[in-house]
Amino acid sequence: MAEQKRDMFDDIIDITKGLSGLTEPFNDLKDAFLGNTDPEAVEWNPADYKERPRANTLRCVACKSSKGSCKACIDICPASSIAIEDGGIDILDTCRKCGLCAPVCPTEAITTTGHKPRRIYDQVASAAAAHETAYVTCARALRRVPRENEVVLACIGEVTPETWLAVMADYPNVSVYLPLDICEGCRNAQGEELLGDAIATAEEWLGAGMGLEVEASALTCVKRREFERKEYMDKIMRTTGLTVSKLNPATAAVTTVAQRLREHTKKLSAIERTLNAATGSTTQKRRRMLTQNRQLLLSVLQSHPELAENIHVQVPECDFSKCTMCGDCVDACPLHACDLVDSGRFALEATYCVGCGLCADVCETRALTMVERDARDLVLPDPEVKQGTIEAVTSMDAGKLAAEAKKGLSTVLDQVEKLAD
Repeated sequence: MAEQKRDMFDDIIDITKGLSGLTEPFNDLKDAFLGNTDPEAVEWNPADYKERPRANTLRCVACKSSKGSCKACIDICPASSIAIEDGGIDILDTCRKCGLCAPVCPTEAITTTGHKPRRIYDQVASAAAAHETAYVTCARALRRVPRENEVVLACIGEVTPETWLAVMADYPNVSVYLPLDICEGCRNAQGEELLGDAIATAEEWLGAGMGLEVEASALTCVKRREFERKEYMDKIMRTTGLTVSKLNPATAAVTTVAQRLREHTKKLSAIERTLNAATGSTTQKRRRMLTQNRQLLLSVLQSHPELAENIHVQVPECDFSKCTMCGDCVDACPLHACDLVDSGRFALEATYCVGCGLCADVCETRALTMVERDARDLVLPDPEVKQGTIEAVTSMDAGKLAAEAKKGLSTVLDQVEKLAD
């Protein structure tokens, strides 16, 4: 970002910061009397960043069929606290709340409310939009109350490749803070491996790298100048009633953090509405389910369709000569991405399929095989871009359009005359 010249508003902001303690000298006494807590004095408690996972058996690949081969959550759990039997998932009391079971579940049958993919994205986006650098780290690495630009997770391995991709595509000023050897001796042994694989995948998809910080002394917390100015102008507006645009038109154009998050949420909702309207249910009236990871991926692809060739997904491919049209695949699919159309012909809605492979596992005739494809089928048209193109065409000079039409007609007549000769 180009260096911006300071002006009087920057000087006023600096003076205001310096005088804040003098203008209200009894703030500390007042806060102590009222019981308000000083952020710097808040006691560090790693448990505040941990959460017991919740299970949804309807989405679980292993619960839907005994033939399901997915045991990812059981394999990753460092405390052997997950049991799947009799069509249900049991989270045992030995759970350490590390959250590693959630990112490995392809259908998001296991989640943590506070650390769902979209929630993590929003937390990182809030920090990155307002600060020059934002950091994602874990409770073991930070060991203190986080600053405004630090997002703390129980284990940094909780973040999925799709979430990293969305973060990196929208906010290149995000870094991971992980001191050297901090994962050695950690009870969540596979967290570092998950982190490495997730970031490597996201970097391959995006074609860009993620920042890494290993020294605590190098961590900074500096607000981006434009957002600091925006906050200051908003404060003046609330106090004086003057509009921001009258004070500084350039500042009025700055989008607030809340606005950026709302715009991203609206985009995700628009994608889901578009899919629901077009292919939101199967021929058997089963409602398809879109995972949060897939929502984030679709959002990135909509803004950057050129990335589709870098992204590879697993999808079922049908050998129709072997298919008996029994419908077992449709019944088994946890997200209802499969369907039988045209009197029993297998069909797949790729935007909903997460490649769990259960449809292939339950197919008795082995008509379905999981294959790797690029993500071009996942690129959805951006309604705003389409509308902009229409408006651009309709705003063209009518005379120019008529001239082009006349020119085209003349060309056709010339061709007719030549044929006649």
